[in-house]
Amino acid sequence: MTTQAQKNANQKYETEKVESIRFRVPKGKRAKIQECAAKNGESVNEMLNRLTDEEIERVGLE
Repeated sequence: MTTQAQKNANQKYETEKVESIRFRVPKGKRAKIQECAAKNGESVNEMLNRLTDEEIERVGLE
């Protein structure tokens, strides 16, 4: 069970350290993305961050 202190700490972290992007895909593609991430031993979030970092580096924006 999550305590109120843990909830507050999580909310503070998310407010200060992360941003959200809504990512929409055609129906059916979400399952393929989840399967691909799982096959790579990653969460979908980890996979999208890795792929984004690779593209940023490729185009020289790092």
